[in-house]
Amino acid sequence: MAAGSKAVILASGGIDSTTAMAVARSEGFELYSLSFDYGQRHAVELDAARKVSHALGARRHLVIRIDLGAIGGSALTADIAVPRGRSEGDMMSAIPVTYVPARNTIFLSYALAWAEVLEAADIFIGVNAVDYSGYPDCRPEYIRAFETMANLAIKAAVEGKLRIAVRTPLIRMTKAGIIRTGTGLGVDYGLTHSCYDPDSKGRACGDCDSCILRKKGFREAGIPDPTRYAR
Repeated sequence: MAAGSKAVILASGGIDSTTAMAVARSEGFELYSLSFDYGQRHAVELDAARKVSHALGARRHLVIRIDLGAIGGSALTADIAVPRGRSEGDMMSAIPVTYVPARNTIFLSYALAWAEVLEAADIFIGVNAVDYSGYPDCRPEYIRAFETMANLAIKAAVEGKLRIAVRTPLIRMTKAGIIRTGTGLGVDYGLTHSCYDPDSKGRACGDCDSCILRKKGFREAGIPDPTRYAR
């Protein structure tokens, strides 16, 4: 990879996407950060994504607005209660109601379009198949399938001008490993946000699946958790 090559980074404002962005920066990529206002129940994560993108020196932070709330089917986009206080076993027993139908496919498709325009061969996504909530679009086989499709789908690839790589540097890491990696790369996790259902002041609930995994990650990493929790 030549110094200064462009990469599109999917940025949610959370631990994983932020660490993936830091990895891309450490590899010398010019960062193009992509976030989505998709009808999620809170906008705190978009503010976090903006702050993270600025802190990590992204060349541009683009926010795409799409209405997945019109489709619904998720506790993040519809009037469905966010699960709280679940054990790790409960989290892994079934795909949770916080799954947003086809979300990563939609997000990666936008990233693919922007990558083609930018002539960027690399798309970074912070998916993880170890400490996660069982989402099907975080699995390695899904990423491989999307990458195959991507190189069949765009003009630049068909003409041999670009070969898209969907980069998943965190996919085999534990949450603790991700936090240690990001800390070593200078990430300020105080800028990030993970909670599915923060309060009106933007404080994390501390009880949803995402908060539980976040707290577990910091605890196991032996690094202080900078998160503002409501409880």
